[in-house]
Formats: sequence, C-alpha cells, structure tokens
Amino acid sequence: MKRCLDQAYPDAHCELDFTTPLELLVAVVLSAQTTDVRVNQVTPALFARYRTAADYAGADRAELEEYLRPTGFFRAKANSVMGLGAALVERFDGEVPGKQADLITLPGVGRKTANVVLGDAFGVPGITVDTHFGRLVRRWGWTDLEDPVKVEHAIGELIPRKEWTMLSHRTIFHGRRVCHARKPACGACPLARDCPSYGTGPIEFEEAAKLVKGEEREHLLAMVTGS
Repeated sequence: MKRCLDQAYPDAHCELDFTTPLELLVAVVLSAQTTDVRVNQVTPALFARYRTAADYAGADRAELEEYLRPTGFFRAKANSVMGLGAALVERFDGEVPGKQADLITLPGVGRKTANVVLGDAFGVPGITVDTHFGRLVRRWGWTDLEDPVKVEHAIGELIPRKEWTMLSHRTIFHGRRVCHARKPACGACPLARDCPSYGTGPIEFEEAAKLVKGEEREHLLAMVTGS
C-alpha cells in the first residue's frame, strides 16, 4: 500500500506557501479551522507587512486582525501570532527554533504544528497527524488509536524515520483528493486493492471518479485503469 501511495503522489509537499521558517510557522497557525487555499490567499500581503517575529510582537492588533479576517477566528489568531512573535523575541532571539522540544513551548504550537515546521523548514523528519492522516491510517488498519500523539508514535514504529515527512504529505494529499471523510472514492482509488476499508465509498469507477480532486486527478485515474 505504501508503494502505491508513493507512486500516486511522488511530488507531495506542504500546500502552505512560505519562504522562511517563521512564515511557515505563522501559516500553520492560521490554517486552523480553514483551508490551506484560504491561508495562501492571505499570507502574501501578511508576510510583506510582517517580516520578523518582532513585527508580529509589536503589531497593531486592529490592523493585524484585518489581514487575518478572511481566515476566520481572526481575533484568536491575531492573539496567537502576536504571542508567538513575542515568545520568539524573548526566548529565541527572534528566530524559529529547530527542535521540537523548543517549538512546543511556543503559544499555540503543538506537536502537529511543530512536526510540519521541522519537516518542511528544517528537514527534520516528522509525522504530521492532522484529521486526514488520522482518518486514513485507521482506514488502512495501520492503527486503531485515536489520540494524535499515540498515532504519531504508532506509525513511527512502522515506517523508517527518513520517510516520515513524505509519508505525512502523501497521506494528507490522498485524504484531500481521494479518501474523503464522508464519501471516499473507493472505486477510483489506486490503493483500493490493499485497503481493508474498500467499499466505504462508491465502488463503481464512473461514480467514484467524479469524487477525485486535484491536479493529480488524471494520473490517479490512470493508475486505476492502467491507461
């Protein structure tokens, strides 16, 4: 199954746009309760206005909230990024630390956020257990655990450490494009042959194919049909 997953999404990556560890950290915080697409619409102007941790720490709250308004929960998110900026300035000389133990001490940063930043900004392998990842590894029978930290450790024992980050990206890609929460595209899934949850969604190819999303759609369907 993992081999098919690798073939399905060879170019999987973090779908949040960023150029620095700070930008990624802020983007992940903003992605709560919204989509990466929406965050990516907001961050170009945001990152142009706030370039350093000190900029966030000293931001005018009303102005910052207007930048964040489209992401939802903008007041809470403004609090988070201002607190984040202040903590980085006070404890890490304004730089995003490259260790999980340090990252998770920052306000609003848990293991999931820390692992995204470590994997994509610092090249440190990490497993990101978001809702997609947890749903899929349970559907695949890799674990029956629900707690994200326990899931992270359980999957980490199954997969070589060097593959953790790409496994996370590919699993999340698959969850967004094929293995949807309510109606997975089972009949058009390249992993169907080895999936113990096959049949959770429609198994007729034509019906299932309509559910497949993303730029990889034609590639994924070709894997299923052999064309």
